[in-house]
Amino acid sequence: MKTLEIENATASLADYVRNKEPVIVSRKGKPVAALVPIENADWETASLSTDPRFLALIQHSRIRQEKEGGLSSVEMRNRLGVSGKGLTGRSSRRPQKRGRG
Repeated sequence: MKTLEIENATASLADYVRNKEPVIVSRKGKPVAALVPIENADWETASLSTDPRFLALIQHSRIRQEKEGGLSSVEMRNRLGVSGKGLTGRSSRRPQKRGRG
């Protein structure tokens, strides 16, 4: 991993990210920013993954899920009366459990 004092940053931003190697930018020896490659992510994923409010919401949801339990995506679809066909994401690729009868 490369480190760079902000006062010594003379190249363009494009030059620093071209190597596809993480760069930690520091000011007076303390890290203030990071340039990291993003692969296989869209704009929404990239922006939400660094949003403190969104991350706090996810953490809160995980804690609540651990304490209180929750519904699987299959159970939620069953309750809403919708099928998993045409959905994207990992849950749509899982085979659905068949009911008895």
